[in-house]
Amino acid sequence: MTSPAPTEPTELVPPQLSAGPRPAQGPAADEGLARRLRALACTAPLHDLDARKANLAGEFSVYAMAEVALAAIDLVTLHMDFDTGADHEEIVARLLPRVAAQAPRRPAAEHERVARWVLENLINVGSVDRGFRAVYGTFGPDGVYVRRDYDFKLLEEVPGYGGGVYLRTTDEAVNVLVGALDTDVTSAQIAAEVKLEVLISRGRLADAQLAAEQARYRTVQYAETLRKTLEATRRNVRAVDWLNAVPEMIDEALTHVAERYRHENAILTNIRKARDEAETGSDPRTGEHKRRAAELVDIVKDCIRRHTQLQSRLLEAGPLFRAEQDRQAFARPAERTGLDLHGQLIAPLLPLPVERATRVTDAYFARGTGLRTPGAVRMGDLIDLLFTPPVEREHLGAEMPEPDLIATPDDSRFSEAQLAMAMELLALEPEAPRRLSGLLAEARLRDPDLPYLVALLAVHAASPPVGTAYRQGEERLLFAVDDGTELDDPEFGGADLIVGTALLDAAAMSAARTDPA
Repeated sequence: MTSPAPTEPTELVPPQLSAGPRPAQGPAADEGLARRLRALACTAPLHDLDARKANLAGEFSVYAMAEVALAAIDLVTLHMDFDTGADHEEIVARLLPRVAAQAPRRPAAEHERVARWVLENLINVGSVDRGFRAVYGTFGPDGVYVRRDYDFKLLEEVPGYGGGVYLRTTDEAVNVLVGALDTDVTSAQIAAEVKLEVLISRGRLADAQLAAEQARYRTVQYAETLRKTLEATRRNVRAVDWLNAVPEMIDEALTHVAERYRHENAILTNIRKARDEAETGSDPRTGEHKRRAAELVDIVKDCIRRHTQLQSRLLEAGPLFRAEQDRQAFARPAERTGLDLHGQLIAPLLPLPVERATRVTDAYFARGTGLRTPGAVRMGDLIDLLFTPPVEREHLGAEMPEPDLIATPDDSRFSEAQLAMAMELLALEPEAPRRLSGLLAEARLRDPDLPYLVALLAVHAASPPVGTAYRQGEERLLFAVDDGTELDDPEFGGADLIVGTALLDAAAMSAARTDPA
């Protein structure tokens, strides 16, 4: 006799489980997932080495390529300095013992080939920009699934100040070593050193050595942040926020270095004490304990050395900024002015018929596009081009990736309404110029902040761009002249400028725009 089929306990199912599909999680949870996806993407080139080693000519299955790659990243990180990187040949030489240990019976030439192959793939020599790209998906603010591109590098070749090319690890490579991504450098450094102190106090020197190496990687990453800031300052001092962001970072970094220096000296004392108190005897664990303690002493000493170097660079950051500011501000202007495409090319050509305009555009683009490198200049390149089958292309071309745009907050001091009031005040008749003091007093009656905008526009008009206004077809131009009268105002000082409007020669401008020569 068969038992009756059990009924479904519908009364025990919560109503939210039987409803429709659950909505996507909030932005915080999705950002955490995106961080893990990017962390996973940084390890993909290492796994890809083991997948592609079968393509090498020979039997290379015995080699653990990902292990060699991690060792290479480790060596480059520890051998690069603040100003220079690690030498390519030195890294290959230091990788050879690890590669040889995996296959001791293989020839030395094969070991060197494996080491160079791994290092070149970490640099990604075959790509155009020598970088890696991964695609992952996130949910946007409207709940729509969006695919994004994540571009990163592990090792990069940089020029040295004294000549030559060096290797440097990127932030992504350091994060692969320590097992995190986009972690705050200061908090990660403090956490690593607290963990190191606890492990040493409990006698777990093997785990303490791993924690000490992670603390050293974070120190290198902190120095990299400062180095990139100083390099950007040398290129363009306006591209770096030296008003708020960089001074705050320098103050935090100096405080961080001082605290870490005291902390690491205390750790160093505890390690030496643990090393010296270990009894000497035949127990192999005692020898291993002393060896671990000695290695920890070297690692913490290196951390102290790097922090000392970082402190000296932090103290030099302020004078470097002032020197670069003077150099870039007072640099000699270019002997030849740049081309004004709107005033000198587009505006004169738009009224012309096509047969006359094309003569000018053909002459411009023939000289403005620059040189072209020839195609195949070697026999091997020519053979590759001839034997490569043609690729079918889409009618409209490849799909362009959607850019990841971030809305820029409107942090302007003055509103559109204030700008309109200021321009109304400065719309003066050509025969009736006014003093800046009178304009400021009238602006103060309309809006307390309006005098600052009026003063800014008046000072800018002290050096009016006559040539640009002439080429772009402007009929009026605001100007300001200093006649030596001192400004009498409760908020502003300086010269009481004479502000007026000048009329430009419209007939001459019209003739210049219609003349193609």
